[in-house]
Amino acid sequence: MTTDTPAAVLWDMDGTLVDTEPYWMRAETELIEAFGGVWTHEDALGVVGLGLWESARVFQEAGADLDADAIVDYLTNSVQQQLETDGVPWRPGARELLAELRENGVRTALVTMSVKRMADQVAALIGFPAFDVIVTGDSVERPKPFPDAYLAAAEQLGVAASACLAIEDSVPGLASARAAGCSTIGVPHMVPLAASAADVLWPTLEGRTIADLFTVHDRSASDRSAHPGVDRDAASAEGIAR
Repeated sequence: MTTDTPAAVLWDMDGTLVDTEPYWMRAETELIEAFGGVWTHEDALGVVGLGLWESARVFQEAGADLDADAIVDYLTNSVQQQLETDGVPWRPGARELLAELRENGVRTALVTMSVKRMADQVAALIGFPAFDVIVTGDSVERPKPFPDAYLAAAEQLGVAASACLAIEDSVPGLASARAAGCSTIGVPHMVPLAASAADVLWPTLEGRTIADLFTVHDRSASDRSAHPGVDRDAASAEGIAR
């Protein structure tokens, strides 16, 4: 291990740890169609990575005649039911890498914009005690792309966010982690990521090891030390927030 071993590895959930985006898209389509509207694949891609209550405004504009809390409950209930009936679709290599981190005593957190009951459901289905901390969309004031969720995870772990490594699949998620000061790995899934969105982009976590994570964090920490005061985030959280 290097001097700059991460104090913790912080994981996004939907699209990074589990491939639940198709579940969300199915729920969104059923919601909008129930009110006579049309919800396209492109529409669904537009809300990937956003907080649920921010997405609710988009669904209202598309015709869903419900208040935001009711929309969040409807979508969450649908996805949770799909997890029960269709199973948990783990992203390639994610569960294995998470297990390796835990086996080596590295602290971990789940940082998701899904609500607590769904995050707890996914965590319980992993099969081992996977996370020291779980931060959810209903526990922070501002959603991703703002830094609140990652800052909260670091605070609850008792470490500096700048000492943590975050793994994300979306533009808002990466912006959130970088705004908090984390080093970042982007693993694009439903939505492409620009090279500048993260410290490194990996096409998959399959075959990746704890040593690979430490190398990314070490290089990121060295880069920040060599270029103090440089804004690492290509776009501020405010700039990409709806």
